[in-house]
Amino acid sequence: MRALVKLFGRSPFAPLRAHMDKVAACVKELVPLFEAVKAEDREEVSKISKKICKLEHEADVTKNAIRADLKSSLFLPVARLGLLKILTIQDCIADKAEDIAVILTFRDPKIPPALTHLLFDFLQSNLKAFEAAFDVIAELHELLESGFGGIEAEKVREQVHQVAYLEHEVDLLQREIAKILFNNEQSMNCAEFYLWMKVIEETAHLSDLSENLANSVLTTMEMK
Repeated sequence: MRALVKLFGRSPFAPLRAHMDKVAACVKELVPLFEAVKAEDREEVSKISKKICKLEHEADVTKNAIRADLKSSLFLPVARLGLLKILTIQDCIADKAEDIAVILTFRDPKIPPALTHLLFDFLQSNLKAFEAAFDVIAELHELLESGFGGIEAEKVREQVHQVAYLEHEVDLLQREIAKILFNNEQSMNCAEFYLWMKVIEETAHLSDLSENLANSVLTTMEMK
């Protein structure tokens, strides 16, 4: 952990925040990626997809360094397994952004007209859930300073509840989009239908994982 302490300071949560910053860089590229798909700009889709893959690799490098250092016997104020679980879920979010980016390069996807408006609402809803989970991670240092209690602990609990609410909103949108896709199935070939069902499913995982991440922070906090 010494190398990480030199890089990030004394807080054991600083490396998690550094990794989460890299995860966020992956996720934020999904907006221009979907815009490129909407514009039917195949070259730009490929370019952004490669960028997301590169960012995901950078996140992996940071993740591996943190995992290696967490194997040390350094005293930690929370369970090491809790920190590793948080790190793993963050890694899964970056992986999911990469999965979405890669899927959208498999063909020359065109957004079904009936789906255009809801698709971007759906993406933004997932991003809101992720951003809320990001805010939970950002509070970890202050939580440590407060001894995992008081106003800071209550603030984190409220943030975790907010992530759960946002994830539920995503679920509702996902059902609506699924209905639209099935109602317009005849206007798409099988490959197009499967691709968009897969994109919707993978994108929804962003909010699912964000909720899991927030809940893991809460569990780690309460089991310190």
